[in-house]
Amino acid sequence: MSSTADADSERTSSPVLNLINVLRCFTTEAPEQGVTEIAERVGVHKSTVSRLLATLEGEQMVERVPSSRKYRLGLGLIGIAGPLLASLDVRRLAYPVLTELSAVTAETAALMVWDGSAAVTVEQVASPQRVKHTSSMGTRYATMHSASVMALLAYQEPGLARKLCTSGALIGDGPEPSIWPELIDEYEAELEEVRATGYAINFRKTFDDEVGVCAVVVDHRGEPVAGLLIAAPAYRVDEARCAELLERCRAAAAEVSSRLGGTTDIPPGTI
Repeated sequence: MSSTADADSERTSSPVLNLINVLRCFTTEAPEQGVTEIAERVGVHKSTVSRLLATLEGEQMVERVPSSRKYRLGLGLIGIAGPLLASLDVRRLAYPVLTELSAVTAETAALMVWDGSAAVTVEQVASPQRVKHTSSMGTRYATMHSASVMALLAYQEPGLARKLCTSGALIGDGPEPSIWPELIDEYEAELEEVRATGYAINFRKTFDDEVGVCAVVVDHRGEPVAGLLIAAPAYRVDEARCAELLERCRAAAAEVSSRLGGTTDIPPGTI
């Protein structure tokens, strides 16, 4: 048997790939599928398809249609795709707000989301000025006092900040990345304040030449789903200017929240 045939055989026998191919059988044109139909399309035995469907049904990723006894996609898939869909929605709706925010402030405006251990840039409108703070799409920030990190981490499950600090996933500020154990209690108290206000300020905490303000965006459920960030070189931002940027950032975050069907009040719940 050729190496190509061996590779094809390995792919066909992969349980994970078979599971994915079963899910791909459900389309807008054919939302209901039977075991025989799926087996023919995927190219595996009906008994294998039955076992896969039973697994998917147990996880509510498919459900049986009472009238036909066929299967259709279940609501369990929304739980998996929900974070991605929310990110896509907020990115699309936030872009015109980011554009206006950058134009009004002449600074970089960015949309940040939490990926489990860091704040990630998913959209950005760069400052029109020659000297600016920008980042590439997909850039991850894991410095403890970054405004976006604090704004998003404050709404995660209790204990996550301590876990990230002690594991080294979250790093200290400036040139010294280690986090002293005695700082963690203080840091958790700072996150509680961020949680109460819905915004975070990094006024030269991470680096001397960096200032950032970030306000939380909430969706129609009232859940924080993203952070709206303004980043600027520190030489252009004194305390009065920082307060002005914060107010504009909060207003812009409220606008994006409104577009998502959310309110401007930050709830006590978690992301």
